Amino acid sequence: MTKEEIIKMKISRVEKEIRDTPYDKSSEHHHGVLKAKLSKLKDELDGPSNKGGGGGVGYAIKHSGDASVVLVGLPSVGKSTLLNAVTNAESKVGNYDFTTLGVVPGMLVYKGVRMQMLDLPGIIEGAASGKGFGRKVLSVVRASNLVVLMTDFKRAGWLTKIKKELEDSGIRLNKIPPKIHVHRMGKGAIQIIDPFKSLSEEVMIDVAKEMGLDNAVIELGEKIESIDKYIDGLSKTRTYIPLVEIITKVDEIKKFKKTEGVLYLSAKDGIGILEFKEALWLGLGLVRVYLKRERMGEADKKEPLIMKKTNTLNDVLRRISNEMRDDISRACIWGKNARFPGQEVSFKFPVFDEMEVWFGR
Repeated sequence: MTKEEIIKMKISRVEKEIRDTPYDKSSEHHHGVLKAKLSKLKDELDGPSNKGGGGGVGYAIKHSGDASVVLVGLPSVGKSTLLNAVTNAESKVGNYDFTTLGVVPGMLVYKGVRMQMLDLPGIIEGAASGKGFGRKVLSVVRASNLVVLMTDFKRAGWLTKIKKELEDSGIRLNKIPPKIHVHRMGKGAIQIIDPFKSLSEEVMIDVAKEMGLDNAVIELGEKIESIDKYIDGLSKTRTYIPLVEIITKVDEIKKFKKTEGVLYLSAKDGIGILEFKEALWLGLGLVRVYLKRERMGEADKKEPLIMKKTNTLNDVLRRISNEMRDDISRACIWGKNARFPGQEVSFKFPVFDEMEVWFGR
């Protein structure tokens, strides 16, 4: 047996033990350790694919633009049609399965943001365990900034199935990483700092040991409600990605019940295209920053700096030039979050969309 086959066999055994062990207060500890063991085995199985790429035609993607977005869906749900409608890509369009044979990139420009769109081969159930295009598809998803899950109205239930598939692969959709800090030590065993009294300390220590930690201080920065979330916080292979869900081909039906949080569109008829672009913009969490050469002059709005909304003016300076920071002592801003036009602020001030900023001495 190959190493991969051995790991898969171990995973199968642990999953069976979890299913066969009734969950109650007395078995909570055992369940936690089993889930930690399962997570570690899956990390071992999926580790090499987490680096992206994966070989094969169309899978070694060179990222360009300000962000990358992947389209993932069942065969023939209209990914290629959507990509062609919003970008400069030329993806084959056909009404049969597996039209797209490689990753097809295209560029969507919206509100000054250049989004690289990747049309993935039709993913099918079982991809997390290597079925179909399997790990090659998942490796591209992990390396992206946002994932779009697409299906048509006839197969709407697939969205729930594929979200579980991705969850089982260590991909967390529309979730924030747990605030857990692990400080590895040379000695001292495992110490838990949990001012929130989240879980049993004994369980947390045993789970940490099962995941390969011997000497470490584990500090919780928030209340951790479940073992699964605690395991996520300890794992190095979890990927957190924003999600947009789409149901396509709505032009083929007259009436349908909408689900909250899901977009409904028909690319070929132009239905929902603007809403789709706006959803990508909001999901990516990006902002436009306009620079002023002169304090009283006009900002350059043709070429905005695209920043994350979690960034500060310090990050803006670093983007412009690392050396520039030493020569700059002042920052003045204009826009919706400025108390008044030209407000002088610290370099720790958070950026916001359409901020205008002048740096000076």
